[in-house]
Amino acid sequence: MAAITRRRNFCIIAHIDHGKSTLADRLIEKVHLIDERDFKNQILDTMDIERERGITIKSQAVTIPYTASNGTEYELNFVDTPGHVDFTYEVSRAISSCEGALLLVDATQGVQAQTLSNMYLALEHNLEIVPVINKIDMIAADIPATKRQIEKDLGLDAERALLVSARQGTGVDELFEAIVTRIPPPEGSAEAPLKALIFDCHYDPYRGVVVHLRVFDGCIKKGLTVRFMSNGAEYEVESLGIFKIVLSETAELAAGSVGYIIAGIKTVSDVRVGDTVTSAAAPCNTALPGFREVKPVVFSSIYPVDSNDYEELAVSLEKLKLNDASLIYEKDSSAALGFGFRCGFLGLLHLEVVEERLEREAGQTIIFTAPSVKYKIKLQSGEEIFVDNPAAYPEANRILSAEEPYIRASIITPSQFLGNIITLCVEKRGVQTNMTYLDEKRVELVYDMPLAEVLFDFYDKLKSISRGYASFDYDITGYKPTEIVKLDILLNGKIVDALSQLVFKDNAYERARIVCGRLRDEIPRHQFKIPVQGSIGSTVIARETINALRKDVLAKCYGGDVTRKRKLLEKQKEGKKRMKMVGDVELPQSAFLAVLKTKDE
Repeated sequence: MAAITRRRNFCIIAHIDHGKSTLADRLIEKVHLIDERDFKNQILDTMDIERERGITIKSQAVTIPYTASNGTEYELNFVDTPGHVDFTYEVSRAISSCEGALLLVDATQGVQAQTLSNMYLALEHNLEIVPVINKIDMIAADIPATKRQIEKDLGLDAERALLVSARQGTGVDELFEAIVTRIPPPEGSAEAPLKALIFDCHYDPYRGVVVHLRVFDGCIKKGLTVRFMSNGAEYEVESLGIFKIVLSETAELAAGSVGYIIAGIKTVSDVRVGDTVTSAAAPCNTALPGFREVKPVVFSSIYPVDSNDYEELAVSLEKLKLNDASLIYEKDSSAALGFGFRCGFLGLLHLEVVEERLEREAGQTIIFTAPSVKYKIKLQSGEEIFVDNPAAYPEANRILSAEEPYIRASIITPSQFLGNIITLCVEKRGVQTNMTYLDEKRVELVYDMPLAEVLFDFYDKLKSISRGYASFDYDITGYKPTEIVKLDILLNGKIVDALSQLVFKDNAYERARIVCGRLRDEIPRHQFKIPVQGSIGSTVIARETINALRKDVLAKCYGGDVTRKRKLLEKQKEGKKRMKMVGDVELPQSAFLAVLKTKDE
């Protein structure tokens, strides 16, 4: 193990798609950490979904051995981070285990919304920031303009910014030298009582929970009994080591190291990301501050398609939470779908990722209900309650007033797309609070808008309007008065509670019309007519009809009096009426997914 003065802990932070994972590939390739035949692009993106979408979801750690130009050997602990606004919590966890950050700026797009917010996050943790201009090989690269933006928007010294091309590997040697000279070594003492921060975990079916941690003080060796400070659980360390793409066992983890421990932990709930690990024999006095508490903004219920899979789903969620500390869930039930879980997510992309991970990694077949935000309801009695589930929404005559969460949205866009983006924000009930020209080509717009309006298709529309050049970041600002109603969906006259939604009153008709239309297309035809209705209370505001499958009862009537035909038709009509009274409507899984879509496509 390297001495503490020859260790460097750093992360790469940037806006989405500015080349973090590609640069990580070049760093790993440069030191030959992995055989050429085993190498593949996005080497640190281990999930299929990350590769398919070309995004990083999970921050991954790796230890890189590096020999500097003066012959000194260093141990570089590096954490790759996500760039999407939904995964800021992952970034905050990576930052808390580092002393420095490479702030990556795309030479073709310049400083974007997430570049700013990630830099402020790094400054909060007193990290040394090294600006890096990437994609200098691109035809559209404008290095002088990018340097001006780094000076003006970020307040960093652009002359010290490093020029690299992650795709071609240009400037990687200079980057390595900058890491060892400009990022400070970790502080801490190997002789002090053990103090280590859990920044991630994953579950191994053979070895139990693998705990990823950063050691601040002390030393961990095999056979040491460690204690988790949040709950007092104690375990003996069976194996420990560092990340070299695969787990690589070592004799010890000393102060300043980033690595893992395996201690035969089968009780998943004993391990909590952000907790402090110490020695049971000689514990430290105070726990490390951990991370800021995560606040979910989007809520949705998950149900197994087969109610017998409920226990299996509970175990899968517990294991997923180990690896995704921002997922919050509690038990829930529905008359239509049985038992399930009410989950809190950081955004709609986070919801989609959790859905895909449950289906792929855990083999679960699940149904998600329409996403909702948390509303603040003031009752006539003076009591204040928070409601994120339509099933818990009180009767209209009990409600005095309602408030919904608002965000401050920051959009940085090239000026040619300004008009269309303003139109989109106004459609989404946004109120402009600021507009700043950052330079002759770029504008920063700041809007106050309801979070519920951003949930569904805002990000997709923004990217479409701006041809991918506009960037978006947001902060929750608080609650403002609103008018919301509970939109119920009725099938054959019966309310399906899993399809109910809380919507803004003025949008209720349009929303009901779209949902009814989608359900009409998704629900298979039955032997009887099925009315699909959207209602607010007892008032039906939208309706579609799924026509019945009809048998041709007149086929055998090739002649004779018309009364014979009428008699057969009347008999069929009576049968249909009776069937409708006792018939249940078959609701396919695709019908629930159709409700998540907001417009006809």
